Amino acid sequence: MSKIEVNAIEPQCGTTLTLGESGDTVTLGAGASQSGFGRTGTVDWDTTAKTSAFTAVSGNGYFVNTTSGAVTMTLPATPSAGDIVAVSDYAQNAATNNITLARNGSNIQGDASDLVIQRNGVAMTLVFVDATKGWIVTDTGAEADKNPDPAFIAATGGTITCCGDYKIHTFTGPGTFTVTCAGNTVGSNSVDYLVVAGGASGGASNISGNGSGGGGGGAGGYRESSGTASGCYTASPLGTCVAALPVSVQGYPITIGGGGAGVPISPSSDNDGINGSNSVFSTIISAGGGAGGGGAGCGPNYTGKNGGSGGGGGNNSGSTVAGSGNTPPVSPPQGNNGGVITPPGTTPGYGSAGGGGATAVGSNGTNTAGGNGGAGATSSINGTPTARAGGGGGGLYCGSPAGTGGTGGGGDGGGPGGAGSVGTINTGGGGGGRSLNSSYNGGSGIVIIRYKFQ
Repeated sequence: MSKIEVNAIEPQCGTTLTLGESGDTVTLGAGASQSGFGRTGTVDWDTTAKTSAFTAVSGNGYFVNTTSGAVTMTLPATPSAGDIVAVSDYAQNAATNNITLARNGSNIQGDASDLVIQRNGVAMTLVFVDATKGWIVTDTGAEADKNPDPAFIAATGGTITCCGDYKIHTFTGPGTFTVTCAGNTVGSNSVDYLVVAGGASGGASNISGNGSGGGGGGAGGYRESSGTASGCYTASPLGTCVAALPVSVQGYPITIGGGGAGVPISPSSDNDGINGSNSVFSTIISAGGGAGGGGAGCGPNYTGKNGGSGGGGGNNSGSTVAGSGNTPPVSPPQGNNGGVITPPGTTPGYGSAGGGGATAVGSNGTNTAGGNGGAGATSSINGTPTARAGGGGGGLYCGSPAGTGGTGGGGDGGGPGGAGSVGTINTGGGGGGRSLNSSYNGGSGIVIIRYKFQ
Protein backbone atom coordinates (compact mmCIF):
# COMPACT_ATOMS: atom_id res chain seq x y z
CA MET A 1 0.00 0.00 0.00
CA SER A 2 1.39 3.41 -1.00
CA LYS A 3 1.77 6.17 1.59
CA ILE A 4 1.93 9.93 1.12
CA GLU A 5 2.91 12.20 4.00
CA VAL A 6 2.09 15.91 3.56
CA ASN A 7 0.92 18.75 5.79
CA ALA A 8 -1.54 20.25 3.30
CA ILE A 9 -3.17 19.40 0.01
CA GLU A 10 -4.24 22.18 -2.34
CA PRO A 11 -5.78 22.04 -5.81
CA GLN A 12 -3.33 22.57 -8.67
CA CYS A 13 -5.64 25.15 -10.15
CA GLY A 14 -9.07 26.56 -9.28
CA THR A 15 -10.76 26.03 -5.93
CA THR A 16 -12.11 22.47 -6.17
CA LEU A 17 -10.33 19.54 -4.59
CA THR A 18 -11.64 16.01 -5.21
CA LEU A 19 -10.80 13.04 -2.96
CA GLY A 20 -11.44 9.67 -4.58
CA GLU A 21 -13.69 8.80 -7.50
CA SER A 22 -17.38 7.92 -7.78
CA GLY A 23 -18.11 4.77 -5.77
CA ASP A 24 -15.00 5.09 -3.58
CA THR A 25 -15.14 5.21 0.22
CA VAL A 26 -12.95 7.79 1.95
CA THR A 27 -12.20 6.70 5.54
CA LEU A 28 -10.55 8.60 8.39
CA GLY A 29 -8.00 6.62 10.37
CA ALA A 30 -8.98 5.11 13.73
CA GLY A 31 -8.94 7.81 16.40
CA ALA A 32 -8.62 10.61 13.84
CA SER A 33 -11.11 13.50 13.91
CA GLN A 34 -12.32 15.85 11.22
CA SER A 35 -12.81 19.59 11.24
CA GLY A 36 -14.05 22.07 8.75
CA PHE A 37 -16.38 19.67 6.93
CA GLY A 38 -19.38 20.54 9.12
CA ARG A 39 -22.14 18.08 10.11
CA THR A 40 -25.49 17.19 8.62
CA GLY A 41 -27.13 16.53 11.99
CA THR A 42 -26.08 12.90 12.25
CA VAL A 43 -24.00 11.01 14.80
CA ASP A 44 -21.98 7.83 14.88
CA TRP A 45 -23.89 5.33 17.02
CA ASP A 46 -22.11 3.33 19.72
CA THR A 47 -23.89 -0.02 19.50
CA THR A 48 -22.72 -1.22 22.91
CA ALA A 49 -25.62 -0.30 25.18
CA LYS A 50 -24.76 1.76 28.26
CA THR A 51 -26.04 0.40 31.58
CA SER A 52 -24.36 2.81 34.01
CA ALA A 53 -23.45 6.49 34.19
CA PHE A 54 -21.14 7.85 31.47
CA THR A 55 -20.07 11.09 29.77
CA ALA A 56 -21.06 11.59 26.14
CA VAL A 57 -18.61 12.64 23.42
CA SER A 58 -19.67 15.04 20.69
CA GLY A 59 -20.46 13.27 17.44
CA ASN A 60 -21.65 10.07 19.09
CA GLY A 61 -25.05 8.52 19.75
CA TYR A 62 -25.67 6.12 22.63
CA PHE A 63 -28.13 3.32 23.34
CA VAL A 64 -28.98 3.39 27.05
CA ASN A 65 -30.36 0.28 28.77
CA THR A 66 -32.23 1.08 32.01
CA THR A 67 -33.56 -2.42 32.63
CA SER A 68 -31.57 -2.70 35.87
CA GLY A 69 -31.92 0.92 36.98
CA ALA A 70 -31.84 4.57 36.02
CA VAL A 71 -28.82 5.83 34.01
CA THR A 72 -27.29 9.33 33.78
CA MET A 73 -25.64 10.50 30.57
CA THR A 74 -23.47 13.61 31.23
CA LEU A 75 -23.26 15.98 28.29
CA PRO A 76 -19.81 17.12 27.06
CA ALA A 77 -18.11 19.82 29.10
CA THR A 78 -17.30 23.22 27.51
CA PRO A 79 -19.05 22.35 24.23
CA SER A 80 -18.63 24.35 21.03
CA ALA A 81 -21.36 25.47 18.65
CA GLY A 82 -22.30 22.57 16.39
CA ASP A 83 -21.39 19.83 18.87
CA ILE A 84 -23.94 17.03 18.64
CA VAL A 85 -24.95 14.00 20.72
CA ALA A 86 -27.86 11.56 20.58
CA VAL A 87 -29.47 9.05 22.93
CA SER A 88 -31.98 6.20 22.54
CA ASP A 89 -33.92 4.16 25.13
CA TYR A 90 -32.53 0.71 24.27
CA ALA A 91 -34.95 -1.47 26.32
CA GLN A 92 -37.98 0.86 26.12
CA ASN A 93 -37.98 1.06 29.89
CA ALA A 94 -37.32 4.76 30.54
CA ALA A 95 -40.80 5.32 31.99
CA THR A 96 -39.85 2.96 34.84
CA ASN A 97 -36.13 3.74 35.14
CA ASN A 98 -35.47 7.22 33.77
CA ILE A 99 -32.58 8.41 31.60
CA THR A 100 -31.14 11.71 32.88
CA LEU A 101 -29.15 14.00 30.59
CA ALA A 102 -26.92 15.95 33.01
CA ARG A 103 -26.26 19.44 31.64
CA ASN A 104 -22.62 19.60 32.90
CA GLY A 105 -22.63 23.39 33.24
CA SER A 106 -24.47 24.21 30.02
CA ASN A 107 -28.11 25.10 29.55
CA ILE A 108 -30.54 22.66 27.92
CA GLN A 109 -33.29 24.32 25.88
CA GLY A 110 -32.34 27.59 27.63
CA ASP A 111 -32.84 26.18 31.15
CA ALA A 112 -30.18 25.55 33.75
CA SER A 113 -31.60 22.13 34.59
CA ASP A 114 -31.07 18.54 33.60
CA LEU A 115 -33.32 16.85 31.02
CA VAL A 116 -35.03 13.64 32.20
CA ILE A 117 -36.46 11.12 29.72
CA GLN A 118 -39.54 9.52 31.33
CA ARG A 119 -41.27 7.89 28.36
CA ASN A 120 -40.57 4.46 26.92
CA GLY A 121 -38.76 4.15 23.61
CA VAL A 122 -37.65 7.79 23.27
CA ALA A 123 -34.74 8.70 21.00
CA MET A 124 -33.49 12.29 20.67
CA THR A 125 -30.68 14.36 19.16
CA LEU A 126 -29.24 17.48 20.80
CA VAL A 127 -27.06 20.15 19.16
CA PHE A 128 -25.14 22.81 21.11
CA VAL A 129 -26.04 26.25 19.76
CA ASP A 130 -24.76 28.95 22.12
CA ALA A 131 -24.34 29.83 25.78
CA THR A 132 -27.91 31.19 26.03
CA LYS A 133 -29.90 28.25 24.76
CA GLY A 134 -27.17 25.70 25.21
CA TRP A 135 -28.17 22.23 23.98
CA ILE A 136 -31.31 22.24 21.81
CA VAL A 137 -33.30 19.13 20.90
CA THR A 138 -33.45 19.05 17.11
CA ASP A 139 -35.49 15.88 16.73
CA THR A 140 -37.16 13.33 18.96
CA GLY A 141 -39.43 10.32 18.64
CA ALA A 142 -40.62 7.16 20.35
CA GLU A 143 -41.48 3.62 19.34
CA ALA A 144 -45.01 4.24 20.61
CA ASP A 145 -45.43 7.16 18.20
CA LYS A 146 -46.04 4.76 15.33
CA ASN A 147 -49.41 4.15 17.03
CA PRO A 148 -51.17 6.76 19.18
CA ASP A 149 -51.77 6.17 22.85
CA PRO A 150 -55.09 4.39 23.50
CA ALA A 151 -58.10 6.68 23.98
CA PHE A 152 -61.46 5.31 25.06
CA ILE A 153 -65.07 6.37 24.69
CA ALA A 154 -66.51 8.35 27.59
CA ALA A 155 -70.23 9.05 27.78
CA THR A 156 -73.19 9.84 30.03
CA GLY A 157 -76.89 9.01 29.96
CA GLY A 158 -79.28 6.28 31.08
CA THR A 159 -78.53 3.84 33.88
CA ILE A 160 -74.80 3.01 33.77
CA THR A 161 -73.34 -0.31 34.90
CA CYS A 162 -69.95 -1.95 34.33
CA CYS A 163 -68.81 -5.38 33.19
CA GLY A 164 -65.03 -5.56 33.48
CA ASP A 165 -63.56 -3.04 31.05
CA TYR A 166 -66.95 -2.29 29.50
CA LYS A 167 -69.70 0.20 30.36
CA ILE A 168 -73.37 -0.43 29.71
CA HIS A 169 -75.95 2.37 29.35
CA THR A 170 -79.54 1.17 29.70
CA PHE A 171 -82.44 3.40 28.63
CA THR A 172 -85.93 2.35 29.70
CA GLY A 173 -87.35 5.78 28.90
CA PRO A 174 -86.37 8.72 26.70
CA GLY A 175 -82.99 10.35 27.31
CA THR A 176 -79.71 11.34 25.68
CA PHE A 177 -76.55 9.31 25.20
CA THR A 178 -73.92 12.05 25.37
CA VAL A 179 -70.43 11.20 24.11
CA THR A 180 -67.78 13.40 25.74
CA CYS A 181 -64.76 11.56 24.28
CA ALA A 182 -64.91 9.65 21.00
CA GLY A 183 -61.78 7.56 21.69
CA ASN A 184 -59.62 6.14 18.91
CA THR A 185 -58.95 2.86 17.11
CA VAL A 186 -56.24 1.84 19.58
CA GLY A 187 -58.65 2.15 22.53
CA SER A 188 -62.30 2.24 21.46
CA ASN A 189 -64.36 4.38 19.09
CA SER A 190 -67.47 2.28 18.38
CA VAL A 191 -70.38 1.08 20.51
CA ASP A 192 -72.48 -2.07 20.43
CA TYR A 193 -76.21 -1.63 20.76
CA LEU A 194 -79.57 -3.28 21.29
CA VAL A 195 -82.64 -1.33 20.15
CA VAL A 196 -86.08 -2.90 20.75
CA ALA A 197 -89.30 -1.11 19.81
CA GLY A 198 -92.63 -1.21 21.63
CA GLY A 199 -94.80 -4.31 21.16
CA ALA A 200 -98.35 -4.07 19.80
CA SER A 201 -101.52 -4.85 21.68
CA GLY A 202 -103.63 -7.89 20.80
CA GLY A 203 -106.97 -7.69 19.06
CA ALA A 204 -110.42 -8.00 20.68
CA SER A 205 -113.72 -9.33 19.34
CA ASN A 206 -116.41 -6.95 18.17
CA ILE A 207 -119.54 -8.79 19.30
CA SER A 208 -120.54 -8.74 22.98
CA GLY A 209 -122.21 -12.03 23.66
CA ASN A 210 -120.44 -14.06 21.01
CA GLY A 211 -117.22 -13.89 19.11
CA SER A 212 -113.86 -15.48 18.64
CA GLY A 213 -110.58 -14.27 20.10
CA GLY A 214 -108.46 -11.46 18.74
CA GLY A 215 -104.98 -12.12 17.31
CA GLY A 216 -101.85 -11.69 19.41
CA GLY A 217 -99.84 -8.49 19.10
CA GLY A 218 -96.57 -8.54 17.20
CA ALA A 219 -93.33 -7.87 19.06
CA GLY A 220 -91.41 -4.65 18.61
CA GLY A 221 -88.61 -4.66 16.07
CA TYR A 222 -85.34 -6.10 17.41
CA ARG A 223 -81.98 -4.75 16.20
CA GLU A 224 -78.58 -5.61 17.69
CA SER A 225 -74.91 -5.42 16.76
CA SER A 226 -72.57 -8.38 16.96
CA GLY A 227 -70.60 -7.52 20.10
CA THR A 228 -67.30 -7.09 18.24
CA ALA A 229 -66.62 -3.67 19.82
CA SER A 230 -67.29 -4.64 23.42
CA GLY A 231 -66.71 -8.38 23.70
CA CYS A 232 -67.16 -10.80 26.61
CA TYR A 233 -70.88 -11.31 26.00
CA THR A 234 -73.04 -13.35 23.64
CA ALA A 235 -75.15 -11.44 21.15
CA SER A 236 -78.36 -12.90 19.73
CA PRO A 237 -78.36 -14.57 16.30
CA LEU A 238 -79.83 -11.34 14.90
CA GLY A 239 -76.58 -9.58 15.76
CA THR A 240 -74.46 -11.86 13.57
CA CYS A 241 -72.20 -9.85 11.23
CA VAL A 242 -73.78 -6.53 12.26
CA ALA A 243 -71.05 -3.95 12.77
CA ALA A 244 -70.76 -1.80 15.87
CA LEU A 245 -71.70 1.85 15.49
CA PRO A 246 -68.94 4.54 15.38
CA VAL A 247 -69.66 7.54 17.60
CA SER A 248 -68.48 11.14 17.76
CA VAL A 249 -68.53 13.81 20.46
CA GLN A 250 -72.20 14.82 20.54
CA GLY A 251 -75.52 13.98 22.14
CA TYR A 252 -77.59 11.14 20.70
CA PRO A 253 -81.30 11.46 21.59
CA ILE A 254 -82.83 8.15 22.67
CA THR A 255 -86.46 7.28 21.88
CA ILE A 256 -88.11 4.38 23.70
CA GLY A 257 -91.16 3.05 21.89
CA GLY A 258 -94.30 2.62 23.95
CA GLY A 259 -96.43 -0.52 23.79
CA GLY A 260 -99.77 -0.38 21.96
CA ALA A 261 -102.75 0.10 24.27
CA GLY A 262 -105.31 -2.68 24.65
CA VAL A 263 -108.61 -2.16 22.84
CA PRO A 264 -112.15 -2.75 24.14
CA ILE A 265 -114.83 -4.82 22.46
CA SER A 266 -117.27 -2.91 20.29
CA PRO A 267 -120.13 -4.05 18.06
CA SER A 268 -119.30 -1.36 15.51
CA SER A 269 -115.60 -1.94 14.78
CA ASP A 270 -113.26 -4.79 14.00
CA ASN A 271 -111.24 -4.08 17.17
CA ASP A 272 -107.78 -4.59 15.79
CA GLY A 273 -105.12 -3.88 18.39
CA ILE A 274 -102.82 -0.84 18.27
CA ASN A 275 -99.30 -0.88 16.88
CA GLY A 276 -96.33 -0.28 19.15
CA SER A 277 -94.09 2.77 18.67
CA ASN A 278 -90.55 2.99 17.27
CA SER A 279 -87.36 3.01 19.36
CA VAL A 280 -84.41 5.06 18.05
CA PHE A 281 -80.68 5.37 18.71
CA SER A 282 -78.66 7.37 16.16
CA THR A 283 -79.25 5.76 12.74
CA ILE A 284 -80.80 2.62 14.25
CA ILE A 285 -84.60 2.65 14.10
CA SER A 286 -86.60 -0.34 15.30
CA ALA A 287 -90.22 -0.43 14.15
CA GLY A 288 -93.14 -0.83 16.56
CA GLY A 289 -94.88 -4.20 16.55
CA GLY A 290 -97.91 -4.84 14.32
CA ALA A 291 -101.31 -5.05 16.01
CA GLY A 292 -103.26 -8.28 16.40
CA GLY A 293 -106.35 -8.60 14.19
CA GLY A 294 -109.80 -8.27 15.71
CA GLY A 295 -111.98 -11.33 16.14
CA ALA A 296 -115.70 -11.97 15.62
CA GLY A 297 -118.15 -14.80 15.04
CA CYS A 298 -118.74 -13.51 11.56
CA GLY A 299 -117.72 -10.56 9.47
CA PRO A 300 -114.96 -9.25 7.24
CA ASN A 301 -111.30 -10.16 7.02
CA TYR A 302 -109.68 -9.37 10.38
CA THR A 303 -106.09 -8.82 9.42
CA GLY A 304 -103.03 -8.64 11.62
CA LYS A 305 -101.12 -5.42 11.08
CA ASN A 306 -97.57 -4.98 9.76
CA GLY A 307 -94.67 -3.85 11.96
CA GLY A 308 -91.35 -4.88 13.47
CA SER A 309 -93.03 -8.25 13.93
CA GLY A 310 -96.49 -8.79 12.43
CA GLY A 311 -99.70 -9.18 14.39
CA GLY A 312 -101.61 -12.46 14.42
CA GLY A 313 -104.78 -12.74 12.35
CA GLY A 314 -108.11 -12.59 14.19
CA ASN A 315 -110.54 -15.48 13.81
CA ASN A 316 -113.84 -15.07 11.97
CA SER A 317 -116.00 -17.07 9.62
CA GLY A 318 -113.85 -16.08 6.63
CA SER A 319 -110.14 -16.24 5.89
CA THR A 320 -107.62 -14.22 7.88
CA VAL A 321 -104.37 -12.56 6.96
CA ALA A 322 -101.26 -12.31 9.10
CA GLY A 323 -99.41 -9.08 9.65
CA SER A 324 -95.99 -8.91 8.00
CA GLY A 325 -92.86 -8.54 10.11
CA ASN A 326 -89.65 -6.68 9.24
CA THR A 327 -91.68 -3.70 8.04
CA PRO A 328 -89.97 -1.50 6.97
CA PRO A 329 -87.34 -4.02 5.84
CA VAL A 330 -83.81 -4.04 7.31
CA SER A 331 -81.02 -6.60 7.20
CA PRO A 332 -80.88 -8.80 9.17
CA PRO A 333 -84.69 -8.85 9.62
CA GLN A 334 -85.93 -7.13 12.77
CA GLY A 335 -88.88 -9.50 13.24
CA ASN A 336 -91.25 -12.11 11.82
CA ASN A 337 -94.79 -12.48 10.52
CA GLY A 338 -97.81 -13.22 12.65
CA GLY A 339 -99.83 -16.41 12.24
CA VAL A 340 -103.13 -17.11 10.43
CA ILE A 341 -106.14 -19.36 11.13
CA THR A 342 -106.13 -22.97 9.94
CA PRO A 343 -108.33 -24.10 8.41
CA PRO A 344 -109.85 -20.76 7.41
CA GLY A 345 -113.57 -20.28 6.89
CA THR A 346 -114.83 -22.79 9.46
CA THR A 347 -117.79 -21.88 11.63
CA PRO A 348 -117.83 -21.27 14.54
CA GLY A 349 -114.41 -19.57 14.85
CA TYR A 350 -112.81 -19.49 18.23
CA GLY A 351 -109.01 -19.36 18.44
CA SER A 352 -106.94 -16.60 16.86
CA ALA A 353 -103.31 -16.55 15.72
CA GLY A 354 -100.20 -15.58 17.65
CA GLY A 355 -98.14 -12.46 16.91
CA GLY A 356 -94.68 -12.72 15.39
CA GLY A 357 -91.51 -12.56 17.51
CA ALA A 358 -87.92 -11.55 16.89
CA THR A 359 -86.75 -15.04 15.89
CA ALA A 360 -89.96 -16.96 15.00
CA VAL A 361 -93.27 -16.60 13.19
CA GLY A 362 -96.42 -16.53 15.33
CA SER A 363 -98.22 -19.88 15.49
CA ASN A 364 -101.44 -20.35 13.56
CA GLY A 365 -104.71 -20.36 15.43
CA THR A 366 -107.44 -22.98 14.96
CA ASN A 367 -111.10 -23.27 15.80
CA THR A 368 -110.11 -25.10 18.95
CA ALA A 369 -107.04 -23.19 20.20
CA GLY A 370 -105.26 -19.87 20.03
CA GLY A 371 -101.85 -19.71 18.37
CA ASN A 372 -98.72 -19.09 20.40
CA GLY A 373 -96.61 -15.97 20.02
CA GLY A 374 -93.33 -16.21 18.13
CA ALA A 375 -90.16 -16.51 20.22
CA GLY A 376 -87.99 -13.52 20.97
CA ALA A 377 -84.19 -13.21 20.89
CA THR A 378 -81.74 -13.66 23.78
CA SER A 379 -78.71 -11.42 24.33
CA SER A 380 -76.23 -10.90 27.18
CA ILE A 381 -75.42 -7.31 26.21
CA ASN A 382 -76.32 -6.14 29.73
CA GLY A 383 -74.30 -8.92 31.37
CA THR A 384 -77.23 -11.32 31.87
CA PRO A 385 -78.81 -13.54 29.19
CA THR A 386 -82.21 -11.92 28.62
CA ALA A 387 -84.93 -12.72 26.07
CA ARG A 388 -86.85 -9.84 24.49
CA ALA A 389 -89.35 -9.19 21.69
CA GLY A 390 -91.65 -12.21 22.03
CA GLY A 391 -95.02 -12.18 20.22
CA GLY A 392 -98.39 -12.13 21.97
CA GLY A 393 -100.57 -15.25 22.14
CA GLY A 394 -103.86 -15.48 20.25
CA GLY A 395 -107.14 -15.23 22.17
CA LEU A 396 -110.12 -17.62 22.10
CA TYR A 397 -113.84 -17.55 22.72
CA CYS A 398 -114.37 -20.54 24.99
CA GLY A 399 -113.69 -24.22 25.61
CA SER A 400 -110.12 -24.38 24.31
CA PRO A 401 -106.64 -23.14 25.30
CA ALA A 402 -105.57 -19.63 24.43
CA GLY A 403 -102.16 -19.09 22.92
CA THR A 404 -99.17 -18.49 25.16
CA GLY A 405 -96.86 -15.53 24.71
CA GLY A 406 -93.51 -16.03 23.03
CA THR A 407 -90.36 -16.10 25.19
CA GLY A 408 -89.13 -12.57 25.54
CA GLY A 409 -92.05 -10.80 27.19
CA GLY A 410 -94.94 -11.84 24.93
CA GLY A 411 -98.31 -11.73 26.72
CA ASP A 412 -100.66 -14.74 26.83
CA GLY A 413 -103.93 -14.73 24.95
CA GLY A 414 -107.14 -14.79 26.94
CA GLY A 415 -110.86 -15.54 26.78
CA PRO A 416 -113.97 -13.89 28.20
CA GLY A 417 -112.89 -14.68 31.74
CA GLY A 418 -109.36 -13.34 31.42
CA ALA A 419 -106.22 -15.41 32.12
CA GLY A 420 -104.29 -13.53 29.44
CA SER A 421 -101.53 -10.97 30.02
CA VAL A 422 -99.87 -7.84 28.75
CA GLY A 423 -96.50 -7.73 27.03
CA THR A 424 -93.73 -7.22 29.59
CA ILE A 425 -92.47 -3.65 29.87
CA ASN A 426 -89.06 -2.85 28.37
CA THR A 427 -88.96 -6.08 26.39
CA GLY A 428 -91.03 -5.05 23.38
CA GLY A 429 -93.29 -8.08 23.93
CA GLY A 430 -96.62 -8.20 22.11
CA GLY A 431 -99.84 -8.18 24.14
CA GLY A 432 -102.22 -11.13 24.13
CA GLY A 433 -105.43 -11.18 22.08
CA ARG A 434 -108.80 -11.66 23.81
CA SER A 435 -112.48 -12.43 23.30
CA LEU A 436 -115.48 -10.57 24.74
CA ASN A 437 -113.31 -8.19 26.72
CA SER A 438 -110.55 -5.62 26.28
CA SER A 439 -107.33 -6.94 24.81
CA TYR A 440 -103.91 -6.70 26.43
CA ASN A 441 -101.31 -3.95 26.10
CA GLY A 442 -97.99 -4.43 24.35
CA GLY A 443 -94.76 -3.97 26.31
CA SER A 444 -92.56 -0.89 25.95
CA GLY A 445 -89.15 -1.09 24.28
CA ILE A 446 -85.58 -0.60 25.46
CA VAL A 447 -82.21 0.70 24.24
CA ILE A 448 -78.89 -0.66 25.58
CA ILE A 449 -75.48 0.71 24.54
CA ARG A 450 -72.17 -0.92 25.42
CA TYR A 451 -68.53 0.03 24.83
CA LYS A 452 -64.97 -0.44 26.09
CA PHE A 453 -64.02 2.37 28.48
CA GLN A 454 -60.54 1.31 29.65
